[in-house]
Amino acid sequence: MVALRLIPCLDVANGRVVKGVNFLGLRDAGDPVQLACRYSQAGADELVFLDIAASHEGRATLVEIVRKTAESVTIPFTVGGGISSLEGITELLRAGADKISLNSSAVKNPGLISEGANQFGTQCIVVAIDAKKREGEAFGWDVFVNGGRKNTGLDALEWGKKVASLGAGEILLTSMDGDGTQNGYDLALTKAISEAVQIPVIASGGAGCLEHIFQAFDEGKASAALLASLLHDGDLTIEQIKNFLHDRGLLIRPMGA
Repeated sequence: MVALRLIPCLDVANGRVVKGVNFLGLRDAGDPVQLACRYSQAGADELVFLDIAASHEGRATLVEIVRKTAESVTIPFTVGGGISSLEGITELLRAGADKISLNSSAVKNPGLISEGANQFGTQCIVVAIDAKKREGEAFGWDVFVNGGRKNTGLDALEWGKKVASLGAGEILLTSMDGDGTQNGYDLALTKAISEAVQIPVIASGGAGCLEHIFQAFDEGKASAALLASLLHDGDLTIEQIKNFLHDRGLLIRPMGA
């Protein structure tokens, strides 16, 4: 069995880490390099760095911040936001990223997933899916792009299956309904996609307590849990979360491993 992972997420806009609710009302949460260092030293298994305004603003990811952040951490590091070409992937990997997250660009050009996987390996290509529950339906989610601003009309479950078949090595699955609310992950969404694909799924959007994180693994069948507000606001530490999950019988990487 592969150990479950805890992954702090650094959403960056204008060079600062920000956090909002349902992708709106962004507030400052600190310096990305300093936070990355802190979480790396605190026992996080990986990091995710997302330039959340890059696609909407039609520009490339902030490479210099990526470089400085990558130089400051000793754990695997995923970078996403505004990456739309093999050249863009190459630049960020050279800047120190271990993995690349594709979102809007993957919807516009699904072939980029296969091209990236073929050139750099499937382990390098993460596809981020921002999903929102369809109104009036008990089971069904739409895929959104451009920082949650545009509904593609794609069904999240079917899109998850497709990106896996195209060579994605991992899915970063964010519930837009849960994002920043601390009301818990969308367990139905997470479980549906986790059980539909043979690649790891990272649960994102809604962690508000230790039990929520446990549920993402136990009920949602996720391989990793993305964390933001809980850590940025100092409500919990990586060590507290790992100890709790270990005591509940989950296979978690020990501190300092």
